[in-house]
Amino acid sequence: MQSNKSTSLMVKEKFLTVIFGTIIGFINGIFGGGGGMVVVPVLHYLLKKPLKVSHATAILIILPISLASAIVYLINGYFDFSTFLPTGIGVIIGGILGAVLLSKFKNDWLAYLFSGVMLIAGIYAGFF
Repeated sequence: MQSNKSTSLMVKEKFLTVIFGTIIGFINGIFGGGGGMVVVPVLHYLLKKPLKVSHATAILIILPISLASAIVYLINGYFDFSTFLPTGIGVIIGGILGAVLLSKFKNDWLAYLFSGVMLIAGIYAGFF
């Protein structure tokens, strides 16, 4: 049987997970993506999940968020069907390649790569 302290920590973690999930969903909804850039650090640094588990879990977490956001965008007329299929094909190919390569990276290199991509995206967003 678990102690009250252990149960209390589990409840706190679940509560924080819901709070972080809400924030991540908001970020994804308002920007049309980018939630994964927040999910990975939250899972790894705040919820203490292994780095590769954090990356893999982020993909599964983003799927329903992206579907929900896409439906809202579609209803409001913000969906460009002419780019959907070619971009979708590229995303599927890239997603498969990325998932396969994830197992090849050491955790420290994965962290550097992820940080570098986030840094480049931030610089690009800030100046271009």
